[in-house]
Amino acid sequence: MNGGRTRGAPEISVVIPAKDERDNLPILLDEIAAALHSHQFEVLVVDDGSTDGTGEVLKDYGRENTFLRVLRHDRSGGQSCAVRSGLCHARGAIIITIDGDGENDPAYMPELLAALNAGGETVGLAAGQRLGRKASLFKRYASKAANKLRGAMLKDNTRDSGCGLKAIRTDVFKRLPYFDGWHRFLPALVIREGFGVVHVDIVDRQRRHGVSNYGIWDRALVGILDLYGVWWLRRRRRSLPSISEVEIERPAVQSREFAEQA
Repeated sequence: MNGGRTRGAPEISVVIPAKDERDNLPILLDEIAAALHSHQFEVLVVDDGSTDGTGEVLKDYGRENTFLRVLRHDRSGGQSCAVRSGLCHARGAIIITIDGDGENDPAYMPELLAALNAGGETVGLAAGQRLGRKASLFKRYASKAANKLRGAMLKDNTRDSGCGLKAIRTDVFKRLPYFDGWHRFLPALVIREGFGVVHVDIVDRQRRHGVSNYGIWDRALVGILDLYGVWWLRRRRRSLPSISEVEIERPAVQSREFAEQA
């Protein structure tokens, strides 16, 4: 479909954590290719131990679309682990993360990139914030309560940290401390490193196929512990001194005596 996108080093690496999303991924990949057609990009799908044939679907898709790279976990490591695997193998200067279920619309990717670039090097992250959530009423209330508590404790000025659609500078991403659940706290972790965060509102979509692989309770119970952990990390962060390399004046030509000894 867009075979020329992999020539040379890509500008952008799209990382998709995916588990049992065989029916959603081909549609999502086509949408990403359309959204980023004017950019040099690669897409890394991290197959997090799928058992529904996701791997075979991706192999078939990759035969005709050379922008696609596929990583596979031999067993499910969770969403955070999958995002980290993609990060470790990405080649782009900017990483865009997006969930594999198709609920986030790739059409917002150019807007995220524009917001990130407009902020300059002091801005490390452009984070999507969902509008019109299509989740169940209970899940929406649980998410709203969790976001309110997180915002009060971490002061990250982010209404919705659970949106999977984000654009982040790779060099900033690699500075962040890794732990299971880190993808839910990226704004706070980026701010901790001294970078700014900008936000882009995106309209939420319904999942086309399948069911969510990550439930409310496993996120809520563990998320509370993670929240206090990130709060502690932010409190323990010290302001780092500015670093500059000292220039040393060296003679342009070696002395005759040194040259003879050599």
